[in-house]
Amino acid sequence: MNSTLVGVFTITLVFLAAFVNMFTCNSKDLLGCLAQEHNISASQVNACHVVESAVNYSLGNEQGFCGSPWPNCNFPEYFTYSVLLSLLACSVFLQINCIGKLALMLAIELIYVLIVEVPGVTLFDNADLLVTANAIDFFNNGTSQCPEHATKVALKVVTPIIISVFVLALYLHAQQVESTARLDFLWKLQATEEKEEMEELQAYNRRLLHNILPKDVAAHFLARERRNDELYYQSCECVAVMFASIANFSEFYVELEANNEGVECLRLLNEIIADFDEIISEDRFRQLEKIKTIGSTYMAASGLNDSTYDKVGKTHIKALADFAMKLMDQMKYINEHSFNNFQMKIGLNIGPVVAGVIGARKPQYDIWGNTVNVASRMDSTGVPDRIQVTTDMYQVLAANTYQLECRGVVKVKGKGEMMTYFLNGGPPLS
Repeated sequence: MNSTLVGVFTITLVFLAAFVNMFTCNSKDLLGCLAQEHNISASQVNACHVVESAVNYSLGNEQGFCGSPWPNCNFPEYFTYSVLLSLLACSVFLQINCIGKLALMLAIELIYVLIVEVPGVTLFDNADLLVTANAIDFFNNGTSQCPEHATKVALKVVTPIIISVFVLALYLHAQQVESTARLDFLWKLQATEEKEEMEELQAYNRRLLHNILPKDVAAHFLARERRNDELYYQSCECVAVMFASIANFSEFYVELEANNEGVECLRLLNEIIADFDEIISEDRFRQLEKIKTIGSTYMAASGLNDSTYDKVGKTHIKALADFAMKLMDQMKYINEHSFNNFQMKIGLNIGPVVAGVIGARKPQYDIWGNTVNVASRMDSTGVPDRIQVTTDMYQVLAANTYQLECRGVVKVKGKGEMMTYFLNGGPPLS
């Protein structure tokens, strides 16, 4: 609203500056002066008499004729041109709509034409005579030759026509500009909406990718300068690995008509895994990374990159131990509310691993090494509802006052006999 008022005020100011000076022009009757000088009647005066009287009334002289103290306005058509320029200023202000511009231009035209057409305004009463005299003087190049019948330009007729045509042209231009501006606005709005949708889709795709791959691995595959056949791998110095399996899920899973051929069993397993995923996404477990699920077995690891590996404090190892105990508590909660008796076995181990991605178009992230194999054996040789850890894991957790219990020597396939321990709880509350 304020910008529109500023535009209207500016156009009005330009219009007033364009024609207000004509009221300071000589208001004497030029026809009467020439008739008196040439000793003829006013009806016999023509433009040639103005040219012939150039000595007294030079068109280039600002001295007023008939002894008037006001200057002559020998080129009255310039006021019309100035008003046209003020009308042209209307096209500059895009804040004013085309109807507002039309109303403003018509008001300017009406005011000016009324002033031009009103009888008694001596400047325009003499206008046709002065315009014709200017034309004769120009074509004669200063000579005194003058046609016997000089054709007069009817300025009072031409001026309204010129201004009306100009107003019409500016109105059509304003309509086109406004239509283009509306289309630009709609296109910009559409582009903004499409950009927001694209950003939301990119964020959604990024979340899906992060569910499949760790963030640093996903960033590698999203990089533009990457060969499709390039192998991604990373050697990790000290990674904590966990295998958590529902030992008796195979007994629970049966394909009957009552449970939709086993679909309801899978639905419950999906809800359990979803609960585990929600827990691992908590901020306190940010150092952990879900690797995969194998049937009813949940595999996770911590310390797989520089941002999650704590070489000094071993916090990534403690975080995995806390996560394992949290899974045990969550399984008890699920049993209470689903009236089931699922039993979990969890195995933990630490050591070096190789992490990498198999497949370029359909990548699958996984970890390999002896550490992973031993962690899997800790799960398979474990006891239901207990967390079994290796000696290396025991040393780290015991140093941080975790509650552990020696199980003893266990025969592990491919590894022989190993001393193992049970994790019973976290550090005592201070």
